[in-house]
Amino acid sequence: MDLSSTVDSLMEGLTADLVRLAAIPSIAFPGYPRAEVERAHDLLVELLRDAGVEHIERIDLPDTAPVIYAEVPPPSPDAPTVLLYGHYDVQPPGDESLWLSPPFEPTPVDGGLRARGIADDKSNVMAHIGVLRAYGGRPPTGLKIVLEGQEEYGSAFDDYPPTDPARFACDAMVIADMGNLRPGTPTLTTGLRGVAEVVVEVRTLAEARHSGEFGGAAPDALLALLRALAGLHDERGDVAVEGLRREEWQGASYTEEEFRDLATVADGMPLTGSGSLGERLWSGPAITVIGLDAPAVDGAASAVVPYARAKLNLRVHPQQDPREATDALVRHLREHRPYGIELTVTPSDAGPGFEPATDGPAYRAARAALREGWGSEAQLAASGGSIPLVNGLARAVPDAEVLLFGAQDSMCNLHAPNERVLFSELRGAVVAEAAFLREYAADFKAAGGRR
Repeated sequence: MDLSSTVDSLMEGLTADLVRLAAIPSIAFPGYPRAEVERAHDLLVELLRDAGVEHIERIDLPDTAPVIYAEVPPPSPDAPTVLLYGHYDVQPPGDESLWLSPPFEPTPVDGGLRARGIADDKSNVMAHIGVLRAYGGRPPTGLKIVLEGQEEYGSAFDDYPPTDPARFACDAMVIADMGNLRPGTPTLTTGLRGVAEVVVEVRTLAEARHSGEFGGAAPDALLALLRALAGLHDERGDVAVEGLRREEWQGASYTEEEFRDLATVADGMPLTGSGSLGERLWSGPAITVIGLDAPAVDGAASAVVPYARAKLNLRVHPQQDPREATDALVRHLREHRPYGIELTVTPSDAGPGFEPATDGPAYRAARAALREGWGSEAQLAASGGSIPLVNGLARAVPDAEVLLFGAQDSMCNLHAPNERVLFSELRGAVVAEAAFLREYAADFKAAGGRR
């Protein structure tokens, strides 16, 4: 079977169905119509049935959009089972005035299509459909297909797999909520940073007081908070909190020019921190001030500020316990006491990172498959983002190999205005995933049906 030619013959139909799916504003955030999420669910059930999948279930959990669960039985007793994951919900479009075309009207761009969620993650969902079509609904492995409906907002499904491990039992997983470092560079994501958030508060006065009469002696809450925040980094911009893990990054990464373009860094603006980009972005910590409560500049009174508050986002090494990392940050802030002023530091929930083993048969098969999909050797990269469900699935099936790859690329503007997917990346992902099933099944059979 010539997978490349087969997938080429399927691309027109896959693209048309991707347009149908991307036109549905399936936003699972509060305040958005749940009917649109249901509509995307129903379309995918239809596409799965049309692709030859007979066993399809709906998993309903409290306050959670429906999860599509489907199975294709193994073709023989010595064939492995592979779990395929994706999600059909999308981020809200944000400020629609920043879009070059309406976010839910899929629009042609050079080599692809533009729409909200078309890369993250509807292209990857369609890649799974494409693999089923390429094999006429009868792939060389068993399949368990999991299409989530509320990944972007978070849901009860994150912690569900360990409560029902038999349902998710498999030999390997393809988590298709990722993509390539750059278009045309096949990439396996081998690390996801952990995440936590902390709120820091300072109250120094019962109420604001005239800065002319009291400034200079009355403790300014905003100055104390700013001094505490400034102490989180050293003069180079590296995180200065003791106890946060940082290691040299050994895999592929962006060039500085690519990163500047992706991050929209102003011309002449230096990047923060030292060491390689991979170390700063993936194998080391990052602390970002994501919110600040303080008087606005417009209309500001000449007064000493009595109260100020900031929210911090902490990203940590994939293998560091995020609770341990949060404790280190909280301890650092509480011990800082700017001008002798005590800070109130409140941590919130923390999400673990993830770093899979990469030396098993599924990874060998995946490297060969990605080479077939894109025509060059696969690179190993990581992500500063997190996918909470990955840890839930890994806890449910601890012996399964976990692969993260797909049709997105780092330049697709996911979560930003003018999100797009390239046809070349969608095609490569379908070929690579189909080739992975073939290679992995052959390896599994040669090993006598054993991992």
